[in-house]
Amino acid sequence: MLAAKSDIQVDTKEVRVTEWRLAPGSATGHHIHQMDYVIVPVTSGEMTIVAPNGERSKAQLSAGKSYFRKAGVEHDVLNETDKEIVFLEVELKP
Repeated sequence: MLAAKSDIQVDTKEVRVTEWRLAPGSATGHHIHQMDYVIVPVTSGEMTIVAPNGERSKAQLSAGKSYFRKAGVEHDVLNETDKEIVFLEVELKP
């Protein structure tokens, strides 16, 4: 599996904004979110989410349709489609 590409666009004491680009066949790698965060999809698409126990689920992204998650989420995010997935991750610093 290829590594997803990340580009930190903003990093202040209040917030960090990272652009994520998942090419077909790439993944973010297993991680735990240390902060509350908002995902802002730039492209529409389907991501595969892998939980720590290996359970897999699908997440649909719609361009411009944001969603919020609390800190503590633990997963790997994979692109098993044939199109690039792009989203912004906005982390809210305490």
